[in-house]
Amino acid sequence: MPITASRPPHARRRRKRTGWAGLLYIAPAMALVTVFFVIPVLFTLWMSLHRWPLLGAPSWIGLGNYTRMVTDARFFTALGFTAHYTVVVTIAIFAVAFPLAVFVEKQRPLVSAYRTIIFLPVVVGLASASLLWVWLANVDSGLFAPLLEALGLTRGRVNLLATFDTAFLTIIVMVVWKIAGFTMIILLTGLQAIPAELTEAARIDGARRWQRFRHLTLPLMRRTLALALILSITGSILAFDQFYIMTSGGPQNRMISVVYYIFNQSFVSFNLGYGAALSIALLAILLAISIVQLWLLRVGDERP
Repeated sequence: MPITASRPPHARRRRKRTGWAGLLYIAPAMALVTVFFVIPVLFTLWMSLHRWPLLGAPSWIGLGNYTRMVTDARFFTALGFTAHYTVVVTIAIFAVAFPLAVFVEKQRPLVSAYRTIIFLPVVVGLASASLLWVWLANVDSGLFAPLLEALGLTRGRVNLLATFDTAFLTIIVMVVWKIAGFTMIILLTGLQAIPAELTEAARIDGARRWQRFRHLTLPLMRRTLALALILSITGSILAFDQFYIMTSGGPQNRMISVVYYIFNQSFVSFNLGYGAALSIALLAILLAISIVQLWLLRVGDERP
């Protein structure tokens, strides 16, 4: 009959003390998450089940706000515009950030200055950046309109925020200018994590630059690319400041993002219950993206 050795009492006590110490270490973080995330989310969920006017007592309507959401054409229009904006701005950010990361990854004269200059717009708040670009796009006192006229690209001074196409392009350029430096830093860490021996061995074996990039750099940067992609997509879905400040949802209300629409329903139309339901729907979308993020970070990590 096999003899099972029992754990000594002092070892059990030490393990129990270690467990309590671990709980004490994470208690402040758990308290912050509970107060500033869990409780607000639960309260928002409770609000979404009511008709909640700004003035007057709320009334229980169950899933009425969610039923209204399904038939709300303006919500789906805002969702479609947000998806379109997310795709365009994410591609634009990566198209700029990846070459910049490759450029500043190599040791060259003044490379630290290049990194600092490229990263500087990141420290500017998005609202401040939007106000700055509103001034730059101003027809009379701005920079872009007279510059485009001087270069012969436009006939006279053009208001870049007056039409959908030019306003959308202006916002895309502003966001890329603002965010590309942050994405560049994330991609730079992935590039610097690639062992130089692997790149040198591939070069000695005759692999060309594109072959090394496709078969060596991209696979080894998979986790970094997934992280940068998810951060970019999440930030784009939550876009509000640039549309509110630069165009006020125009022209012709064609630049109303999901967050902008939630803002209008909650604080302009004072439908706080319906705005809460829209917020829960947006949270579900972001949760689905987080699940995709975890899947992207795990793909290829399985071991046979």
